[in-house]
Amino acid sequence: MTSAQKRSIEAAATKLYGHVVEQARQPFFYLTLGVPDTPDGRFDMIALHAALLLRRLRRDRDSTEAVSQAVFDLMFADMDQNLREMGVGDLAVGKRIKAMAQGFYGRLAAYDVGLAAPGDEVLADALARNVYRHRERGEGDPTGLAGYMRRQAERLDAQPVGALVTGLVVFDPPGSEAEVRADAARHPA
Repeated sequence: MTSAQKRSIEAAATKLYGHVVEQARQPFFYLTLGVPDTPDGRFDMIALHAALLLRRLRRDRDSTEAVSQAVFDLMFADMDQNLREMGVGDLAVGKRIKAMAQGFYGRLAAYDVGLAAPGDEVLADALARNVYRHRERGEGDPTGLAGYMRRQAERLDAQPVGALVTGLVVFDPPGSEAEVRADAARHPA
């Protein structure tokens, strides 16, 4: 790989990861769906959106492998920096990042299974175990978050790989009219 290709991949990954973080920070998740507004909750929302993006990129692995790896690497470099900024000592950062990576892989697998299953029950259960793990039963809205994830997965599946590998990805705003219409079409009254 040439240095120009490497720079292009890194630039695309930076843009993609920026979109992931921007989407994960939307107040709707914390105020409406009850995602805990904590470092763990914010990590879970970044992990959820990264999982959606990486799931889409895996469909075209031959042309997206380098960008996918660069997004993953960037995400965990960002987590490393955030832990250091929160005052986690140098010796503990590596262990925490390793645990976060293992947790991310577990979430990735659980969300893939949930998205492949019919309906939102399996996905909502995975979200309850992960995103809402520190909440009391009945707090938060794993079913609403599952519907959001499914709609975003469909939205990402429709995006051309050529745009994705240049860093262009579009997430619908959470709670947007497009989401409401998609949910109503999927679950007619």
